[in-house]
Amino acid sequence: MDRRKSIKALLVGGVAGGALLEACNTADKKTEANAAAAETSAYANDVTRMQEEKDYMKGLSPANFFTPDELATITVLGDIIIPRDEVSGSASDAKVAEFIEFIVKDKPEHQTPLRGGLRWLDLHSLEKFEKPFKDLTEKQQLEIVDSIAYPKKAKPEDKQGVTFFTLMRNLTLTGFYTTEIGFKDLGYVGNRPNQWNGVPDEVLKQYNLAYTDKELKECISFDTPTPLAKT
Repeated sequence: MDRRKSIKALLVGGVAGGALLEACNTADKKTEANAAAAETSAYANDVTRMQEEKDYMKGLSPANFFTPDELATITVLGDIIIPRDEVSGSASDAKVAEFIEFIVKDKPEHQTPLRGGLRWLDLHSLEKFEKPFKDLTEKQQLEIVDSIAYPKKAKPEDKQGVTFFTLMRNLTLTGFYTTEIGFKDLGYVGNRPNQWNGVPDEVLKQYNLAYTDKELKECISFDTPTPLAKT
């Protein structure tokens, strides 16, 4: 699927985390948490952000809401939704996981749906393939995603997964397409300086109109295919 065409079309729980996540010792947890916090800090201090944005983001809690394993799962899901291609980078290249970490602090109403959805995803993965989602093969991950990515085709028992994936997809698209990578992916170049050289001569003739000598003298005529002309 061509994601640039797709985005244009888009424009017009309760299981204990310990049972779902792989065990790691305290030192490993601290190391992973510090790395995740550093990534979020880098997102907040991105040089492309206005100072007001940076000040606001620094005012939010410095502690990560998501665990390192949850962020890893979000990263995997993000890259499934927006993979790297010949035009631009992936969701992880655009730091979408860090964006979602920021969003749950800025809008706490997303915290429970996302954490509950991540736990549902891991429980579903454990039941189906005996591993957490992030540790599955690409084929297994896509099989699960395909079962919850299309609401009309999903099974009733997968309703929570469908709701979660819809939220994840919306946040991933928002995070990606509000970055420089996303702008380039769409081919958006923003406002550019332009030169208007008057109404084209064929349009003037169509309506039997013409510029006066005064207008021609006072207006600057640039060297373009449609200069100001008197008819």
